[in-house]
Amino acid sequence: MVMVFVDADGCPVVNETISIAKQFKLPCTLICDTAHEMHREGAETIIVSKGADAVDFVLVNKVQKGDIVVTQDYGLAAMVLAKQGHPIDQNGRLYTNENIDQLLFARHTAQKIRMAGGRLRGPKKRSKENNERFKEKFRELCKLLLSPTD
Repeated sequence: MVMVFVDADGCPVVNETISIAKQFKLPCTLICDTAHEMHREGAETIIVSKGADAVDFVLVNKVQKGDIVVTQDYGLAAMVLAKQGHPIDQNGRLYTNENIDQLLFARHTAQKIRMAGGRLRGPKKRSKENNERFKEKFRELCKLLLSPTD
């Protein structure tokens, strides 16, 4: 059975994810640390101790082939892909074997610029359109994974 996992620390689409997972009768698990503790009806919550990448490691150890993971973390997305899961970000972008290397390289480059004292623009303010695109793409992914194969 396909499971849905949410890297819930700072995730802006937790409620949307739970609602759509419920429509497809998919179990949903939120994983967060003690600094971002949350509980939502319709989802199991796993709380881990605060620490760098603590949520990521718990999540990647739970994910199985075919599971969906909602995350904005490129490193976690890469680990999910390695386990043949389906990572999607909060804006509906699917992470794939075709785009993950470029995303990781861009993150690495940005990190080097910041460490050298440079400044980069932050992300744009979240819009209603971001949420709508996420819901549309997440629904499409659920339909794709649950449709019978020939």
